[in-house]
Amino acid sequence: MILECSQCHTRYLVPDTAVGATGRTVRCANCRHSWFQQPPGAPPLELEMPVTAPVPVTVPKAEPAPAYAGVDHDYDAFAHEPPFRPRRNPARRWTIAAVTAGALMLIATLALVFGNLPNFATMLGLPLGGGDTPLKFVNLKKPDRRDLPNGSELFAIGGQVKNPTAQRQSVPDIRAELRDASDRLVFSWTIKPDQRTLPPGGSMNFDSAKLDVPSSSKTVKLSFTAASPAN
Repeated sequence: MILECSQCHTRYLVPDTAVGATGRTVRCANCRHSWFQQPPGAPPLELEMPVTAPVPVTVPKAEPAPAYAGVDHDYDAFAHEPPFRPRRNPARRWTIAAVTAGALMLIATLALVFGNLPNFATMLGLPLGGGDTPLKFVNLKKPDRRDLPNGSELFAIGGQVKNPTAQRQSVPDIRAELRDASDRLVFSWTIKPDQRTLPPGGSMNFDSAKLDVPSSSKTVKLSFTAASPAN
C-alpha cells in the first residue's frame, strides 16, 4: 500500500502487513507529522467539520509512486530516518582511505627520485641515500699511524658529524678515501654511523681504523655516500 503524509505529501510504499488489520499510528520521516493510518480497504474516517465558507485549496500534483522492488525483512517503514536513504558502507570508506594513502606514498617516492628534496625525505623518516645533505664534518682528528706488536700497521681516523640546520637530518654512510701524492685513489672504505638521525644543531662522533693500508697514501678525504668529498 502507499502512504501519503497529509502535511508535506511525501509518499511511502510499504507492505500491507506493516499497518496491520486494525491500523496504526505512523509518522512521516520527512516532516515528523503523525497520523492514524487505517488498514487497507477500511472506509475513510468521517470528521465533524464546522460549517464555514468554502476556502479555495490548491491540490499539488501527485508524484508517481516509486516502484516496489520486493520485500526487505530488515526494512522498517517507520524508522526515524527517511526511507530509501542509502546506508553507509564502511568498506567503501576504508577503500578510499587506502587509495589516498597509496597516492601520497607514490607522490613522496616520485619527489625523492626526481627532485632534490633532502628535507622532505627527513620529514618522512627516510634515509637520504647519500647525495645532497647539509651535514658537515667538524673537529677532524689527525690521521694516526702506529705499529702493532704483531707487525701490522694501524691507520685510524675520526671526527664529528654536525647538523647545522634547524631541522632533524638523516645521516648517510661515510666514505673514507686515501690518495697518494698525485691525488690518485689508493684505498677506500665505508664507515657506518652510530646513529642515523641528528636533531637540529646536534652532532655525533665517528671513529674508524684499518690495518695495513697502502704506504703510498698521503691524504684522507671524507664524504657522505655519493656526496662531494670533503677534506
